[in-house]
Amino acid sequence: MAHDVMTRVPASAPADVGARSPRRRKGRHWTAWAFLAPVVVYLVAFYAYPLYRNLDLSLRHYTVRSFVQGDAPFSGLDNYRTVFADPTFGPALLHTLVFTFVSIAFQFAIGLALAVFFAQNFRLSATLRALFLVPWLLPLIVSASTWTWMLNSDSGIVNTALELIHVDPVNWLTSPDWALTSVIIANIWIGIPFNLVVLYSGLQAIPADVYEAAAIDGATGWQRFWRITFPLLRPVSAITLLLGLVYTLKVFDIIWIMTKGGPADASTTFATWSYRLSFGNLLPEFGPGAAVGNLLIIMALFFGLLYIRFQRRQA
Repeated sequence: MAHDVMTRVPASAPADVGARSPRRRKGRHWTAWAFLAPVVVYLVAFYAYPLYRNLDLSLRHYTVRSFVQGDAPFSGLDNYRTVFADPTFGPALLHTLVFTFVSIAFQFAIGLALAVFFAQNFRLSATLRALFLVPWLLPLIVSASTWTWMLNSDSGIVNTALELIHVDPVNWLTSPDWALTSVIIANIWIGIPFNLVVLYSGLQAIPADVYEAAAIDGATGWQRFWRITFPLLRPVSAITLLLGLVYTLKVFDIIWIMTKGGPADASTTFATWSYRLSFGNLLPEFGPGAAVGNLLIIMALFFGLLYIRFQRRQA
């Protein structure tokens, strides 16, 4: 029987298989590149090339004429020196850091509290969660305009409520002491739904058996949160904070619509300063504006590398 089986297999079969294998591998190789090509084209066209152009802008002395004709002379790091020497640099850096970290801290804390609250799966939980998504779904220009109206010094609903409890009205958007606080409040309100959605999804991945075992052992609600929920939610929390940080660093429209970075640069951040240098003047300064934008990219990259290092330590 073994002899019959051997005689039925053609002698050329191993050679044919060997000949087809490289051809199949080559076909799979080109197929993989065909699927990868759209992603590569997208990354090059919308990420790599704009980054290159922004870097080139920051290293040349551009005027309106040279920006159109493309013959700007190379200036090296002069634009960065101009930015560092500008008196706006210090306050803008401080405002950027305060705006970013205060916003993220409150967005994450409130979002986590709401996620834990909605994880109880009580009646109307889904409906209330959907309502909390409204600030996230609204266009930013609508949200910022709404907060501008609410915080208006003369006719805003916030000052009207303060008057009802006999508190003096506050110049939320026109006072240097309150302008940054006002845009931070608006940004916190807009960012809470994102934290709620991501953290709620992370809570759903935690097994219920762990909580049941802790309850049997007599753990209190706070102990269950601190020893179970928070540690198991750490990977999701880390990516939530990173995404929130990168997004908040570049927030422009909310601040520009509400205060335009004023009054007297009291709410100016790197994002609004970069826009004002490049497009907000009759004589635009494209080089310094691009330099400020690159500083934002470096800050985001720095925190991204910190996140990668944190993930490696966790692993």
